[in-house]
Amino acid sequence: MVKTPPYLVPGDTIGITCPAGYMDADKAQTCIDVLQQWGYTVKVGKTLGSDSTNYFSGTDEERLADFQAMLDDDSVKAILCGRGGYGMGRIIDHINFKAFKKQPKWIIGFSDITVLHAHIYSNYNIASLHAPMAAAFNDEGFKNEYVQSLKHAFEGKTARYHCEPHEYNQKGEAIGELVGGNLSLLAHIVGTPSDVKTKGRILFLEDVGEYKYNVDRMLYQLKRAGKLDKLAGLVIGGFTDNKDTERPFGKPIYDIIHEIVQEYDYPICFNFPVSHEAPNYALKVGVGYKLKVGKQRVSLEE
Repeated sequence: MVKTPPYLVPGDTIGITCPAGYMDADKAQTCIDVLQQWGYTVKVGKTLGSDSTNYFSGTDEERLADFQAMLDDDSVKAILCGRGGYGMGRIIDHINFKAFKKQPKWIIGFSDITVLHAHIYSNYNIASLHAPMAAAFNDEGFKNEYVQSLKHAFEGKTARYHCEPHEYNQKGEAIGELVGGNLSLLAHIVGTPSDVKTKGRILFLEDVGEYKYNVDRMLYQLKRAGKLDKLAGLVIGGFTDNKDTERPFGKPIYDIIHEIVQEYDYPICFNFPVSHEAPNYALKVGVGYKLKVGKQRVSLEE
């Protein structure tokens, strides 16, 4: 049975930390302001706007210490990762989840934070939130339905999402715990202590900035590892800003994905609003969802 952290109430503290890539503090200010307008207290970690001069928000030790402090702080009821990028895989094996297991709290983020979601679910059976991060609040993004879905998730409201049908969809209904996230990270953690169990689950995938051949390769990695074999259902999100080689791969990105997954008989939804772009609904990793893929409409509901 998956354990769901307590939902938030006004006055609760949300911590913001950057366990992976660097983020300028100014780019998180709107997020901080809006979270406070929503009624929450915000605690900013040392890694947000740190004095780092390279890609990361600090050394491995600094990022680990900042995240660990948030994890162990009883006053912090949720941890919002400022951004993803790369770096979670360098510190995940050194995080102490002892206090977290006793008093779970919502861990929020996507992209590189996929490693953290998978690790927490697979090892501790605790739910987390694959959802917009700090930059999504900028340019009035906090008003859109996707950032608002994060607010609703905080409050414990039941998620009911819908999207338009796609020509590659495979009709059907599925019920299962929701797992997944960024394709490159899910392929990266195969065979590690963070590896995610997919049998009987609804798997969702998205990615950004990848070469087409690399998407093909990573999907074959999941396929060969048995991760696609016995799913309850599959949700394909946005695969944006794709790159191609000088000699073209020869197919659009959804054609590449469809060719690999079409043999399976479970329901499959393409073009679901989970991505590195604005369309990015908050999804509770580890929580049970029902996927309905119909001719006219697709729904994903708790």
